[in-house]
Amino acid sequence: MALEFLSPLHKASRQISVYLEAHTRALGVSPAEGHLLTYLDRYGPVQVGELVRVFGMKQSTLTSMLDRLERAGLVFREPNPDDRRSFLVNVHEGGAELAEALNRVLAALEAEIRARLSDREVAGFRAVMAAVDEVTRVQLRDR
Repeated sequence: MALEFLSPLHKASRQISVYLEAHTRALGVSPAEGHLLTYLDRYGPVQVGELVRVFGMKQSTLTSMLDRLERAGLVFREPNPDDRRSFLVNVHEGGAELAEALNRVLAALEAEIRARLSDREVAGFRAVMAAVDEVTRVQLRDR
């Protein structure tokens, strides 16, 4: 059975990851660390539980990643004022600068992809993504 949507979405996700790996490594982080930094830069401060949900990692894996990024001075954890049992994670200035550099790489990739598509093709892509949202009913972010 050929999967008309899921196989191409998975393949595209993997292609993007491989493409971005060279760029993130050149900036001194892994692709997952780069993704985490750009997420925190946009949405931080964020509870650790939200990061586990959004990134689909085991908490122990995420904690190890946060430990590395914290030692590098890119992120920090602070007590959550709304829940003393949890922490909020945010980016330090150096992490924000790195996230901005990564976002420039993402914007350039997005622009190259967009330049190859018509408005109608983009609308079709958005329709597929809306259908995925509707069918799965999975929300990954708290906000």
